[in-house]
Amino acid sequence: MSETRDLLIEIGTEELPPKALQALSEAFSSNVCSGLEQQELSYNIATPFATPRRLAILIRSVVTMQADRQVERRGPSITAAFNKEGEPTKAALGFARSCGVDVATLDKLETDKGVWLIHRSTQQGKATTTLIPDIIESALAALPIPKRMRWGDLPFEFVRPVHWVVILFGDEVIETEILGVRSGRETQGHRFHHPQPIALEKANDYAKLLEKQGYVIPTFTTRRKQIQVLVEQTAEEIGGQAVIDEALLNEVTGLVEYPVAIMGTFDEKFLEIPPEALIASMKNHQKYFHLINQQGELLPRFIAVSNIKSQQPDVVRMGNERVIRPRLSDAAFFWQIDKAKPLESRLEQLKSVIFQNKLGNLYDKSKRVAKLSGHIAKQLGADEFQGIRAAQLSKCDLMTEMVGEFPELQGIMGEYYAHHDTETDGVAAALREQYMPRFWGDALPGTVLGQALSIADRLDTLVGIFGIGKVPTGDKDPYGLRRAAISILRIMIENHLSLDIKQLLDDAQATYSDDVLDTQTSTQVFDFLIERLRGYYQDQGFNFDSVDAVLVCHPTSPLDIDQRIRGIEIFRHLPDAVSLAVANKRIHNILKKSEDTFPSEPDQTYFDHATERRLYDEMEVVNEKISPLIKKGDYQTALQHLSNLRESVDNFFDDVLVMHEDRTIRTNRLAFLQKMRHLFLQVADISRLQI
Repeated sequence: MSETRDLLIEIGTEELPPKALQALSEAFSSNVCSGLEQQELSYNIATPFATPRRLAILIRSVVTMQADRQVERRGPSITAAFNKEGEPTKAALGFARSCGVDVATLDKLETDKGVWLIHRSTQQGKATTTLIPDIIESALAALPIPKRMRWGDLPFEFVRPVHWVVILFGDEVIETEILGVRSGRETQGHRFHHPQPIALEKANDYAKLLEKQGYVIPTFTTRRKQIQVLVEQTAEEIGGQAVIDEALLNEVTGLVEYPVAIMGTFDEKFLEIPPEALIASMKNHQKYFHLINQQGELLPRFIAVSNIKSQQPDVVRMGNERVIRPRLSDAAFFWQIDKAKPLESRLEQLKSVIFQNKLGNLYDKSKRVAKLSGHIAKQLGADEFQGIRAAQLSKCDLMTEMVGEFPELQGIMGEYYAHHDTETDGVAAALREQYMPRFWGDALPGTVLGQALSIADRLDTLVGIFGIGKVPTGDKDPYGLRRAAISILRIMIENHLSLDIKQLLDDAQATYSDDVLDTQTSTQVFDFLIERLRGYYQDQGFNFDSVDAVLVCHPTSPLDIDQRIRGIEIFRHLPDAVSLAVANKRIHNILKKSEDTFPSEPDQTYFDHATERRLYDEMEVVNEKISPLIKKGDYQTALQHLSNLRESVDNFFDDVLVMHEDRTIRTNRLAFLQKMRHLFLQVADISRLQI
C-alpha cells in the first residue's frame, strides 16, 4: 500500500471579486484535482476553501509517489526491421538506439496485421512533491478570470495581487515559487482581528486554526449558512422577516471572513417610493438585506453584514445608516423627476436606442410589437387597442432615471409610472409582465395583455434576429433566442392559450419591410420552436416517441400539441395500445411500399368480407364521436374511442388480403387502409410508438 499524506494549497491575495469568488473556488478545486488525476496521483476527498483573501484546497490521502508504469513502444515491422540475411536494418538499429538498448533485447509483438518489434520498459514513478508545483500553476492559469491584472513590476498576471502561498504535504513544505511568491507554511488570519501570521504544522490543521485563532471561517458554504442564520435571527428580534436573495447572499459571503449582522433603520418617508427601488438601492449599492412584515410590506429596516466585530456596534450601525440615507435620497429624486413626464412622452427618445443595427431602434421595434400584440390580444378576447397601447409604452421606462440607475427594474417601474399616468390596470400590469418569465421556473404573465405583449415582443426578436442570419450555434446565443423560444411555448401551453404559432410568425414577419428578412424566416423560426419543444417535454420526463408521434403530424398550436402528447402518454398504457400501434406500423409500411394509386375513399361495393363492412361501420361511428372531441382538444377521450377499434382492426388483417391479385380490389383496400390511418393521424402517428 502506497504511503499517503494530506495536501494543503492556499493562495493568499488581496480582496477577490465577491461575485466571482465561489466560481473561482470551484474551478481551482476542480483544476487541481484534475491535475492530480492526470498525473495518476490518487487521493481520497478534496475540500475547497474560499474567503475574500484566499483560495485554498485540502486534499486528503494523496499518494507520495506515482506508481511505476509499464511502457510499451512499438517499432518497425519485422519485415522492415531485418533484411533477407536476418541482419537488422537501419530502421531496427535506429529504433533500438532511441530506446537505449541493443536490437537483440527487443521483443516481438504479434498482431492480426503482422509482427512488430517492441520495447518494453518500466517507467519509475515520480515523487508527488516534484509534480505539485506544475499542477498548481496549470490550475491557476485555467481559472475563469475575464480580466487578469499585473502588480508592481512583476511579470505575473492574476485576478488580484498574490501576497502569500502555503503548500503543505503532510507536515512538509513543498518549496516552490507561485506567481512570484515563495511557498511556506504561514497563513494569514483576519486582516483586523488577527493580522499576525499563523504557522501551520501540518496540512489538516488549516481550517481549525484559521477559525479558532485567525477569526476566519474559511469554508464558503459554512460561512454562507452562518450569514443566513445571523440575518434571519436578527430580523426575528424585531418581528420582521429578512428576504434572503441567493445572489446577494453569495456576494456578501464573498465580502466577509468573520460575519457580524447589524440592524439599521431608515426614515419612513422613503416608503413612499416604490419598494422595488428601495430594495434595489440597498442591494446594489450597500449589499444590505431588506426586511418585510407579516403582510409582505417593506419595513424601514435593513441588515448589514460586517467583516468585523466592533466594540462599539452602535457606531457601526450609525455609519451604515448614514451611508444609506443619500442612496435612498437619490432613489426618491429619480422617482419624483420621472413622474414629471408621462411615459408616452418618452417614445421619441427610443429612436436613439439601437435594437439591432439591421433591425432599427427600439422605437421601430415598439411599432412592430404593437401590431402583433394588439392582434394577439384580440385573439385572446381582450381589447385590441389596449394590446397596442401596452406595446407602445413597453420600452418607455428604459428612458427614465430610475431604470437608468437600476436596469433590473425595467418593466417594474413601467407599471408604477403607467398607474401614475392613469393608464388602465391591464396596460400597467402588461408593462411589468412583458419580461416574464425571466428564467426557467419563473412565474408566467398572469394577465391577457401581459401574455400578448410578452409573446409579441419575443416573436419579434426571434423573427428579426433569425431573419438577418444570426441563428444560435453551439453554445453561442448572444440574443437569448433559445430562452425566448421556451418562454413563448411555456406561456402558450401553461396558460392554456389556443394560438397558432405558425400564423403568428407569419404575422410577425409581415411587420418588417420586405427587403429586411429572409423570405423563409418564419418557417425557420417555427422549426426552431418545435425543436425546443422536444427538450421541454424531455425535461418533464415524457416519452420521446410520444412527442415524435405528435410532432410528425405538424400541428401548429403549442397548446394543441401539448394536449395531444398528454393524450398519447395515457393512451400508450391502455390494453389495446400495443396492438393498434403494431397495426398502424403495418398500415404505414404497406402504403409506403405500394406502387398503386388509389382513391381517397374506399368503394363499399367492393367489400367482400364481413370484417371489412364491420370495421368500416365502426370507423364511421368512431369518427363521428371523436370529431367534436378533437375540436375541443380532448384527445385523451378521442384515443379511448379509437382504442375500441382494436378487435375489428385485428380481425381485418386476419381475414382480408390487402394486396389482392385483382387490382381493383387491391386499390380499394389500400384506400381503406389510408382512411384508417388518417383517422388516427387526426391525433398522432401512433405507428411511431415504441411500445
